[in-house]
Amino acid sequence: MLKNRYLSANEHYRRKFGGKVYKLALDGGMTCPNRDGTLDTRGCIFCSKGGSGEFAEPYTGDVSAQIARAVLRISSKTKADKYIAYFQNYTNTYAPADKLERLFGAAAEHPSIVALSVGTRPDCLPDEAMRVLERINKRLPVYVELGLQTIHEDTAQYIRRGYKTEIYDDAVKRLHDIGINVITHLIIGLPGENKDRILQSVRYAAAIGTDGIKLQLLHVLKNTDLESAYLRGEFRVLEPDEYADILCSAIELLPAHVVVHRITGDPPKKLLVAPQWSANKKVVLAYINDIFEKRNIIQGRHADYI
Repeated sequence: MLKNRYLSANEHYRRKFGGKVYKLALDGGMTCPNRDGTLDTRGCIFCSKGGSGEFAEPYTGDVSAQIARAVLRISSKTKADKYIAYFQNYTNTYAPADKLERLFGAAAEHPSIVALSVGTRPDCLPDEAMRVLERINKRLPVYVELGLQTIHEDTAQYIRRGYKTEIYDDAVKRLHDIGINVITHLIIGLPGENKDRILQSVRYAAAIGTDGIKLQLLHVLKNTDLESAYLRGEFRVLEPDEYADILCSAIELLPAHVVVHRITGDPPKKLLVAPQWSANKKVVLAYINDIFEKRNIIQGRHADYI
């Protein structure tokens, strides 16, 4: 990444924890109200059967062993000795409070873990779960990742998100009230969303006070309803130049303190249907950073417009 173009997660973690930190993707053994029949049984239209956690270490009930296996898997990729326990797939506050306490508490006790990152839905943060998160956050930092994806209700209905945008607003406020850092997920390239609509979502998340953001290219994965719609020709995926252009504008809208945790995504190659150009993450990142340099992109340049 080009230094000082934007505040990356790597830079944020280096400043906060004093060195290189690596996120360990863990399966928390949960499901989702969009899958268990509470809201739906089909999941979000883009979500794979793995709940967007194909790279997560499988759940066994023994968090310490999960962490050890995850560290072993990535040991050839990084020299980091500090890790974030990232509960990634499905909805990781969608369980009784005692299970959350055991799960997150065990991760927090591991000597190599310096923080927790918990992926969840804004509508799955009951008071009991919030109290667990608050207690853990007093022991070590907790990041809660909220899957907003879009602020537009027509798109939200199409993707079967299952909650109104004001539920996200309330979740951000409640998490901030207990001192928890919020990371917002947005998908770039959803059917029916042009550049203006996407940037409206970026502005909204920044204005509501998100601490971090993940900008995710829409990936069409096998065996999803999104794949069926794509194969029927109902929408097209973005080309690299289109995606880079939207990213350039999004980054410049974000206030300088907002941490940019992701600018593309890492699709499982065996499941990827489109866009195929996104399969090689290193090539994609190099291309995006080259565009950033050519256009002299600086985070926060237009943040005063929010």
